[in-house]
Amino acid sequence: MAKRTVEQGFVQLLKNVEALKGAQSKVKKHKDSVKNCLYEKLGCVFLPETGSFGNGTEVRHHSDSDFFAVLPKKEASNDSNYVLRKVKNALKGRFSTTSEISIDCPSVKIPFGYYASETMEITPCYIDSNQRIGHKSYRVYGIPDYKEGWMFSSPQVHNYYVKQNDIRLHFRLKPLIKLVKTWKYYNKVRLHSFYLELRCTKAMHEEKIIYSFDSYLLKSLKYLKLCKLAKIQDPMGISGLVASSKTDNQKEGAWSKLNTAVSRAEKAVAARKKGDIDKAFEEWDKFFNGKFPKR
Repeated sequence: MAKRTVEQGFVQLLKNVEALKGAQSKVKKHKDSVKNCLYEKLGCVFLPETGSFGNGTEVRHHSDSDFFAVLPKKEASNDSNYVLRKVKNALKGRFSTTSEISIDCPSVKIPFGYYASETMEITPCYIDSNQRIGHKSYRVYGIPDYKEGWMFSSPQVHNYYVKQNDIRLHFRLKPLIKLVKTWKYYNKVRLHSFYLELRCTKAMHEEKIIYSFDSYLLKSLKYLKLCKLAKIQDPMGISGLVASSKTDNQKEGAWSKLNTAVSRAEKAVAARKKGDIDKAFEEWDKFFNGKFPKR
């Protein structure tokens, strides 16, 4: 049997990190109960799904199931931390046998199972306005901002931004983003997934097609390094400056791991270009913390 090429290795890795059928079954089982609880206690009007599972960049067993709990706009007059506590207390009252329901700003986490996909992340929000793009109108929400106040977010608008660039790049952008997220999760790098999506899309802004995953993964990482993990201006003009991490300590740790990743990716790409495919696989295996497919 012929050995894999590097590109085939990446294609197999992408298959390995696809969400399993039924990955969200426990979450879906409890969704109506969560919505009814938040409706009774806080007047939640609907509970749309957001995040990676909503846009096709999820990573098996690592991506949470994210939802926005849309509350009456009067909640915006309250300290967002207070609203988070209200949501947590309501859910703890309803799911009294579910341990470790906790606040992880800007959301409340409810672990219904072992894997991240079985954890619901509930972000309390209110509808602030609508943004029109072409012939469609998208909702803009206010969500907790880590500082007791509120900031703007629109998952639909940002999904549109990534989707349009994915189409432009012949549907190779989302797989590239998924590879960057896979590196993040496999190496426990404390970077926001939303930040990585924006940075990766920006890194590919001038490209017309993504030819090989290894070279363009390296390019994305080098772009992150060039930017020094600085805040990025939301290209859709909604969320303002988007930070890479929650804290400076997390950013410092991520910076160290990013430098290691760039070094390993450079060695892997150089080996592939020299025809030393075994060496390339060895370096990519180090890059993905021992989880890159065997040749």
